[in-house]
Amino acid sequence: MPAATPLHLAVALDGAGWHPAAWRAPNARPTELFRPGYWVDLVREAERGLLDLVTIEDSLGLQSSRRDGPDDRTDQVRGRLDAVLIAARVAPLTRHIGLVPTATVTHTEPFHISKAIATLDHVSNGRAGWRAQVSGRPDEAAHFGRRTIPPPRIDDLDTPEARDLLRDLFDEAADHIEVVRRLWDSWEDDAEIRDAATGRFIDRDKLHYIDFKGARFSVKGPSITPRPPQGQPPVTALAHAAIPYRLGARSTDIVYVTPADAAHAEAIVREIREEQAIAGRADQAVHVFADLVVFLGDTDAGARDRRARLDDLAGAAFTSDATVFTGTPHGLADLLIRWQGAGLTGFRLRPGTLPDDLEGITRGLVPELRHRGAFRHAYEAATLRGLLGLPRPANRHATT
Repeated sequence: MPAATPLHLAVALDGAGWHPAAWRAPNARPTELFRPGYWVDLVREAERGLLDLVTIEDSLGLQSSRRDGPDDRTDQVRGRLDAVLIAARVAPLTRHIGLVPTATVTHTEPFHISKAIATLDHVSNGRAGWRAQVSGRPDEAAHFGRRTIPPPRIDDLDTPEARDLLRDLFDEAADHIEVVRRLWDSWEDDAEIRDAATGRFIDRDKLHYIDFKGARFSVKGPSITPRPPQGQPPVTALAHAAIPYRLGARSTDIVYVTPADAAHAEAIVREIREEQAIAGRADQAVHVFADLVVFLGDTDAGARDRRARLDDLAGAAFTSDATVFTGTPHGLADLLIRWQGAGLTGFRLRPGTLPDDLEGITRGLVPELRHRGAFRHAYEAATLRGLLGLPRPANRHATT
């Protein structure tokens, strides 16, 4: 039976894939992970599948299997290119798909992120977004020397001290996002005159100080970059619990969540909608996408065998913060439509291996969803906000 509402689909790109042994899979391209052509190929494949957007993982520290810092392993992918710069390289070579790099708010100045994402929106003609990420790792704090973050201990994660630290980090993230949004609005849409005859390039009355003062930031503005084509590129964030849910509901356009099943998804969506209402955003569209790690095959047994071979190479069974699906595109389509009934508006799929599971999504899952009336047959908007059904917001300083 066709889904009542077409799904939004995103993929999360990370190195050779989300399985730690993905770089050793037969079709992997480990020698190209730090070359632009690799990322161009992946995003073009996602665009061939008419996906809404790709997110690109990033961090301020090396990948690790530990919570508290580097693990010194040499049998897994370590090292990344800058996600914003990858997106900028890919932008001119794609036409429709949204480009959503990860940029960490902790330790990073909002002025820098504001102009980077605004620039990406200009060079992509309105297809930029931003995945705002919080860092609670001590080794990442040590790169900057501005503050210390205590190492997490399993038995301390639910203490008042740990909750206070988490709340502080996410309150800082909320302020960071607010500063970025105000900077995007610090140029009105028609601030650029560019009239050579009169010698006027800008209308200075349409550039605005933001004069933000908070616990962490004091930012005068205006930005040095004109307002992005989308006005406000979509802001997204990953959330696992109440404090991050609140950030997502109050500050973002898409919240990525990690439900265990449909009932859990329904409870998460309800909590996010309640936080939206508290924040006065009940009338605004905030998407809730469920994250899933996917290992796809022509048969369930084939997908299980492929995952098992990767586990053998890694020396341990794969686990994740998100639900892991192992099976056929048909079975994945069943799950997505079933979970959609819980109030989810889309899904962000994390391919277990690249390019195999990305192609399983674009060449297997997408046709299956189309057959059920649950996914688009063509791109129907020119901007990422348009693909997501989000209106272009008016500039907060505009007089009309």
